[in-house]
Amino acid sequence: MDALVIGAGIVGLAIARALALRGHSVIVAEATGGIGNGVSSRNSEVIHGGMYYPTGSLRARHCVAGRRMLYDFCESHGVPHAKCGKLIVATNEREQAKIEAIYAQGIANEVEGLSFLTGEQAKALEPNLACTGAVLSSETGIIDSHALMLALQGDFEAAGGMIAFHAPVERITRAGNAWEAHVGGAEPAVLPVDVIINAAGLGAQALGHATEGYPQERVPRLVLAKGNYFGCLGKPAFSHLIYPAPVDGGLGTHVTFDLNGRMRFGPDVEWIESEVYEVDPRRAESFYASIRRYWPGLPDGALTPDYSGIRPKLTGPGEPAADFVIDGPAEHGVSGLVQLFGVESPGLTSSLSIAEDVAERLRT
Repeated sequence: MDALVIGAGIVGLAIARALALRGHSVIVAEATGGIGNGVSSRNSEVIHGGMYYPTGSLRARHCVAGRRMLYDFCESHGVPHAKCGKLIVATNEREQAKIEAIYAQGIANEVEGLSFLTGEQAKALEPNLACTGAVLSSETGIIDSHALMLALQGDFEAAGGMIAFHAPVERITRAGNAWEAHVGGAEPAVLPVDVIINAAGLGAQALGHATEGYPQERVPRLVLAKGNYFGCLGKPAFSHLIYPAPVDGGLGTHVTFDLNGRMRFGPDVEWIESEVYEVDPRRAESFYASIRRYWPGLPDGALTPDYSGIRPKLTGPGEPAADFVIDGPAEHGVSGLVQLFGVESPGLTSSLSIAEDVAERLRT
């Protein structure tokens, strides 16, 4: 079949690769001039274990399966990564109950490499840490996300796929039993295809509303949550990633580092109305307060504004986190169409598993 994937982020590239490797003719339409210029380039670059999400949810299933697939992919394709592990830490009784629940959820989700540590055991691993207890996830890691996307692109193009850059899809219409994608930009065109996959990230809802024949009530609302990151001067204080107990809308202001060892903190959660990426230096004050709960030795003046990302959430402040939405023909009743909404964290970790899921939904 002729397939069009809209969006050249990590998930879109993974889907395009999976379809091309099955022998389909695949084009990716990307509105910008390069791959991964949206959500995919503005995250923590963490390979998640899968212990946070309700058992049976798409997030749980795809995170656990996708993590295993991703480590194999990194090994076979030479994608830089490190299985450094992480500690989810508690600093009081309320947080202790939270991380105990996370540990139990991880066991229910069949996440490997989990163990529960006392505060003393955690401090033996990380002497700079202050906590009452911790969950150790030995399967958590970090990855060079751009190298991952280049590897996905390489496989995709080697299988005959093509990416059209500066090709924003403005609307989608029916053409008998097939589809027509109306592409704007400098060279407007109408592209006839058999199937369309909407993996447009922050633009997915707008495209869902612009899809002829797709039930409009199935398009969920888009809630923008900005995550700010701050860099940290000096040598890394930890060898594991350090995560506090989760907060409303996110996993807490945590310690991550890149493959060069540069330590950074974030993301926090800033609910916003429009896409603004500048990091307000004044937010450092709340970062210091949050971080010093588990790292009392954080020096004054150590934090510097770094970058931010925006998550395409489906729920807002105080609401339970929504699952991924992968809406295929079996769900909405329209042939040859898959819409993806709300694919935020752990989207990177889940990408290869999501790709297999989408390919199966389109199998005829």
